[in-house]
Amino acid sequence: MAQAQLLAGRVAIVTGGGGEIGSAISRRFAEEGAVVVVADISLEKAEKIAAEIRSSGGQSLALALDVSSPDQCAKAVTETVDRFGELTTLANVAAAATPLGNVEELSLENWRGAFDINLTGMFLMCKYAVPQMRKAGGGAIVNIASSHGHIGMPRRPAYCASKGAVLQLTKCLAIDYGKDNIRANSISPGAIDTLRAALQRFKSREEANAAKGPAYLVGRTGRTDEIAAGATFLASDESSFMTGTDLLLDGGYLAFKGTTTNPV
Repeated sequence: MAQAQLLAGRVAIVTGGGGEIGSAISRRFAEEGAVVVVADISLEKAEKIAAEIRSSGGQSLALALDVSSPDQCAKAVTETVDRFGELTTLANVAAAATPLGNVEELSLENWRGAFDINLTGMFLMCKYAVPQMRKAGGGAIVNIASSHGHIGMPRRPAYCASKGAVLQLTKCLAIDYGKDNIRANSISPGAIDTLRAALQRFKSREEANAAKGPAYLVGRTGRTDEIAAGATFLASDESSFMTGTDLLLDGGYLAFKGTTTNPV
């Protein structure tokens, strides 16, 4: 017997959909039957993923989107509904790469940049998506937070603070819109094997994985398809009794604070 698609009949926007995590989520959503709007600041990257989905038999639209722009966020939602009739699912994946530095070293521009993309972008997308989800009879919001939103890290104040705020925004969304049959949950990934993450501090993915892997109970960094699986679960009815909470996909990092030799 063929397995039913978890997201059949859903219409989803994935912000940051052209990136490594966003594209994995876009592809998985499409595999599970969703119509997927791949929205990314790079239209070229978004077009590539949308074309892949269409070539595999799915429905997909690529949009250029800077989530820090209210006008562009509103337009992305409007174009989605105009094209596909409704909006039921929002995955907020777009995130800013923030430089390392303590509060003395970071510029105000660095700080604002992190919050404009990591937090305000989610706020704007939810602001315009929620009314359409209500019209559709409900929906699901999946926000990508971070394990670093749960703990502090050296020289990462903007990133940690913005991702911690995502956890609280998600709870408030769940509280405010549960009555509208709209669920909101977040995912907190640990270190994921992506090129962008690797090149922030290391010369290659291999070097990054060799350095980071031992800090995780499973002995490795995470894969983008593992985050996509979590996002699919949260977007589907498989998680219908789950809202206002966080799915920690961190390979056990927070269970022992990243070290087995010094648990303090």
